[in-house]
Amino acid sequence: MTAFSLDPGQTAWCAELRALAGQQLRPLADKGEPGHVNRPLVAALGRLGLLSRLFSSGALDLCLMRESLAQVCTEAETALALQGLGAHPVHAYGTAAQRARWLPGVTDGDAVAAFALSEPGAGSDAAALALRADEDGTGGWRLTGEKCWISNAPEADLYTVFARTTPGAGARGVTAFLVPADRPGLTGTPLDMLSPHPIGALAFDAVPVTADDVLGEPGHGFRVAMNTLNLFRPSVGAFAVGMAQAALDATLAHTSRREAFGGPLKDLQTVAHQVAEMALRTEAARLMVYAAAAAHDEGAQDVPRRAAMAKLLATETAQYVVDTAVQLHGARALRRGHLLEHLYREVRAPRIYEGASEVQRAIIAKELYRTAERPEGAVSR
Repeated sequence: MTAFSLDPGQTAWCAELRALAGQQLRPLADKGEPGHVNRPLVAALGRLGLLSRLFSSGALDLCLMRESLAQVCTEAETALALQGLGAHPVHAYGTAAQRARWLPGVTDGDAVAAFALSEPGAGSDAAALALRADEDGTGGWRLTGEKCWISNAPEADLYTVFARTTPGAGARGVTAFLVPADRPGLTGTPLDMLSPHPIGALAFDAVPVTADDVLGEPGHGFRVAMNTLNLFRPSVGAFAVGMAQAALDATLAHTSRREAFGGPLKDLQTVAHQVAEMALRTEAARLMVYAAAAAHDEGAQDVPRRAAMAKLLATETAQYVVDTAVQLHGARALRRGHLLEHLYREVRAPRIYEGASEVQRAIIAKELYRTAERPEGAVSR
């Protein structure tokens, strides 16, 4: 297997995922309530073994799952991804007791996880976190402050929370905590967002946490957050590629059968060229996502740059492809319930969450200059 092609087994698995999404997951998604956790859908992902695969395979498998599900059922894709994002820090940095307590429930689909990093004043600038973790004199801390734009909040069962344990220390003063939803002082409110999946705000009023709740080491929470995002950023790109492919497929079908100006739309050069551009950009984004995922799985040194490039290109591409698909479909694509109306609402958010497009450009430039300034032959660490 190379970074730029899939073997027959992977191709067959992707087809199987699309079939499962259409036959078993799409009906459950249709019964869900927008803005709320669809627990039957999460349970089905667990029953099908997809949630356990989040923690037993690499970035490329994650990307293939997200792309394949997104082509057929974006709700299933998002439910799967949010379980992975929220619980990956537990899998990667948790103690044996933490993993034993929570991961079985997450992989079975019984426990819903959430990744609580963003704040009202610290979205893209994650090092500027203001949620305080004040020592309580017993070896533990009290969390005080707010989190905002948190997917699966306020309905999750466990939160990976990033809080400032050392004031004024920037990224070096952040600690990651595993916080069950029933901790005293933790409350949440849902936010009415454009995207249909649940997003909310969390309020921490002296929420108690102990050394047993720390993920990784105290003061090293920023590393936990960034390593998690380096894994999931390419897969956000895969989600975007899946949506772009769904929009492209719908456009190919529509322009082949829609009659206008004496023939099918596909016979108009201006339409055919737009469809070709949609396909070109989608495939380019797909290849960059696969390459970034393969680099992550191989432990390459340039993962942050590749992950940022993959997310940036794929999410911007998906926005273009879906928008062009809407234009070629005309007014029917704006009708509530149409596939493209749904994709149009879904496709906007990935250009913002897990690092906005502007943040990805900043990461890319930083990594490029770091490489250029390193003496020839030096090894990056």
